[in-house]
Amino acid sequence: MCIKKCISSLLEKAGPLLCDWLFLFSGFLLIIVSSFMPPSVSVCLDRCHGYKRSSLLPVLERLLSSLGDLHLTPGTRVLLKPNLISASAPPLACTHAGFVSAVAAWFLDHGCRVLIGDSPAFGSAVTTLERQGISRALQGMDVRVVEFSSVIQKRLSGGISIGVAVEALDCDLLVNLPRIKAHDQMYVTMAVKNIFGIVKGVRKSWLHMRYGDSHLKFARIILDLHRLLPENITLADGIEVMHRHGPVHGEPLALGCVAGSRNAVALDTAMLALLELDPERSPLWRAARERDLPGSRLCGIEFPLLAPADFFGSGFVGPEILSPVRFRPLRYVGNSLKRVVLGLRRH
Repeated sequence: MCIKKCISSLLEKAGPLLCDWLFLFSGFLLIIVSSFMPPSVSVCLDRCHGYKRSSLLPVLERLLSSLGDLHLTPGTRVLLKPNLISASAPPLACTHAGFVSAVAAWFLDHGCRVLIGDSPAFGSAVTTLERQGISRALQGMDVRVVEFSSVIQKRLSGGISIGVAVEALDCDLLVNLPRIKAHDQMYVTMAVKNIFGIVKGVRKSWLHMRYGDSHLKFARIILDLHRLLPENITLADGIEVMHRHGPVHGEPLALGCVAGSRNAVALDTAMLALLELDPERSPLWRAARERDLPGSRLCGIEFPLLAPADFFGSGFVGPEILSPVRFRPLRYVGNSLKRVVLGLRRH
């Protein structure tokens, strides 16, 4: 009985100290475990079934508010980077004019200086914006068009030296505005792929020629471009999308989705799930997953608004077989001559 009383007395005295120690140990253990976990990223998904500004602005307000503080102040230089393939491309191949103008209006309403630019496959940004109806949609708005004309050489992490547009890097915030589309070479083109547009002119074709022997190798180069960017966010036009084939000659599909994120990889991962596509078929996703980049795991993504499952049953179909990435020499020469002719016409 004496031993039992001694043990009971010791436990009674040590109880508070033991509880404090267990509390501190569990907190320390939580810090250690969380340091090995990938950071959680957010992708905001919302519905929108048309391109009227009155419909889009409330959706953009919800999305951009959910993305956290963008540190916008009067005069913040915001560059809108839509998907402008070419002046002659069908409207479905480019970011919709209504979507671009609604995003521009939102940033103008928040006191920003808004610019818009891209490096189309053929022709100038000015001509493409006019032919695609974007200039008309921006009429009366204080938005300045910038041509991606100046080039700076940058060495990517993979060791490749590449010429990118100075104008794409010269901003406080780059707003990536892709249109969700099937892509015959890269399976789908979304947030990550749209940044390929910062590569200036004929250099795009050269990269296809020089490094297009592997879909995965080409995807790694595109991913490396993201490390060059200033602070950026993505707002994806998934209202009416292109499926079956792309990025130019595909079929329209009403998806009714607008997506936003600070992380382009996460947005693509979320959209692959939303479209019910096998991510392994996307070279860009595989390259991101190979590097274990934040956002490459669906389980590490938070959805403050709607979830991918809320859009299931859309009927989106990706290309059955991927085309080679590498351009044939004749195509490269032909594309180069076409750019030269278009450049002479502008002068």
